[in-house]
Amino acid sequence: MSNLQFSILFFLQLAVILGACRLVGWMARWIGQPQVVGEMIAGVVLGPSLFGLLAPEWQAQLFPKASMTVLFCVSQVGLSLYMFIVGTEFRTELFTGKLRSAASVSVAGMAVPFGLGALIAAWLWRHPGLFGEKVSLYEAGLFLGAAMCITAFPMLARIIHERGLAGTSLGTLALAAGAIDDAAAWCILAVVLASFGESWMVAVKAIGGGVVYALVTLTVGRRWLSVLGDLTERNRGVTMPMLSFTLGLVMVASWWTDYIGIYAVFGAFILGCAMPRGRFVHELQQKMEPLVVVFLLPLFFTYSGLNTRLDLVDTAFLWLAAAVVLAAACVGKGVACWAAARWNGEDQRTSIAVGTLMNARGLMELIILNIGLQHGIIQPTLFSIMVVMAIVTTLMATPLFEAFYGRHARREGRLGAVA
Repeated sequence: MSNLQFSILFFLQLAVILGACRLVGWMARWIGQPQVVGEMIAGVVLGPSLFGLLAPEWQAQLFPKASMTVLFCVSQVGLSLYMFIVGTEFRTELFTGKLRSAASVSVAGMAVPFGLGALIAAWLWRHPGLFGEKVSLYEAGLFLGAAMCITAFPMLARIIHERGLAGTSLGTLALAAGAIDDAAAWCILAVVLASFGESWMVAVKAIGGGVVYALVTLTVGRRWLSVLGDLTERNRGVTMPMLSFTLGLVMVASWWTDYIGIYAVFGAFILGCAMPRGRFVHELQQKMEPLVVVFLLPLFFTYSGLNTRLDLVDTAFLWLAAAVVLAAACVGKGVACWAAARWNGEDQRTSIAVGTLMNARGLMELIILNIGLQHGIIQPTLFSIMVVMAIVTTLMATPLFEAFYGRHARREGRLGAVA
């Protein structure tokens, strides 16, 4: 395929992806689900699990294997920019008022699903076609444990904002616990990626380089970057050169963490955390978020969907494995977080709401699964099983939250109208 043919096909791919994500996203909102849930499902719909099943020739022509490299690269740019935006929304003050409760909920929401994930990995490790051939039992347990205990922090933040929970006891507790939870899960993933190399120097380079990058960026880098906040006030807004400089920094940060062997999203997220708060971040989000969320992020969902093959889950054992994974995810995350919240004195409804919100995996799960697939830690069959778990647990979050907390809180005047 020539460069011109690639270009023509890529524009058609973009049109189909955006159209499918908007349509399925609208259907998701119609039944009370967030837009991001619809986009996750749209990615699977465009893949071999549905489009490829109904019209295999058309699907192969629209998404040939030769074009996947281009789609992957562009989706990674969108993903890094999105995680940068998530980093700019991260608030350390969340931890001050609810540190004890958040830490307890977070520890419960990590330890229990991590342990269950490790046990499931030990069960599945010897079954061919699920983990990579070079993956040890230790690495399989670490990866699946990390994948099971991840929380959809960006989606969690969005639900809390849309439901008018920002600043409430529930909102603060859920956000703080989700932030601690995901930070720990990403650290575990970094260890897995570092150990999945040929020598200890690979691990030292990844972990050491990541720690140094985070420390430098969040200390010295934060002070240097404060100049951008001063310039924004002086210029009464974010200028085009400032935007260009910031985007360049995101690309450098993503390159560095990718180069040392962790992953691009680490660098982008840490850089976002270091950005000066106030008018600079507010205007930066206004300029970047529409293009990233509406145009670039759906490419990542589609790339994940193209790697999801539900037809590979074709035996009773694999369907049993899928059911066990889903049950363990819900029990390990939702029930454990509910119990921890109750232990710390939260009322029943608030505790259930925390458990349902923390149980959603969403985009963060897809990121960690794609990393595992890209590095050969998991195979397409296990990838597909885990994607189903991510979608189902994310679908459960909003209706369960509304049933157990939302409608009661609105009746009592503690919650705004559903967005």
